[in-house]
Amino acid sequence: MTEFYILMVFMIIAAIIAVETKNLLSSVICVGAIGFGGSLMFLFLRAPDIAITQIVVEVLGLILLIRATISRDLTFITGDREFFGTVISVVVVFVIFLAGVRVFETLPEFGTPIFAQTPGAASQTYIEKGLEETGAANLVASVILDFRAYDTLGEATVLFTSIIGATVILRYKSRKRLEESD
Repeated sequence: MTEFYILMVFMIIAAIIAVETKNLLSSVICVGAIGFGGSLMFLFLRAPDIAITQIVVEVLGLILLIRATISRDLTFITGDREFFGTVISVVVVFVIFLAGVRVFETLPEFGTPIFAQTPGAASQTYIEKGLEETGAANLVASVILDFRAYDTLGEATVLFTSIIGATVILRYKSRKRLEESD
């Protein structure tokens, strides 16, 4: 439970920095740290599918935001600020590393199904009643399309939207070149 509090404090600090900083690139990086903390939280809650979706969306979102930020905000770090920024970066990476190690320590041994350790888990219901409630012979299909259809639709929509957004923003430069060549 303390991991949740540590991650929450980390995410709150990153949110405050993102809102208060004058440097746009630092703000974007802090927003990325918040998303990474959220994906670690999903891993703690034993929802790896949502954690993977969060990471994919976060990476695509960061690509878009960094691309938009770099063209507007060119700042250079010099002097003593460079050392301070390096120290802060190393500390943040170390904290993220420790949180990731802590997540992997709490996971069961490889090959041990979590549903076998948790009585009354949803997966037990899927296995026991999947065929009779859905009529699907394939249990994976029954889980994805019957038991968790809205969740699957939401994840697919988020991934599709982020990919389309990345494509639109990253193609702007090539479209601009085509207009200039005409």
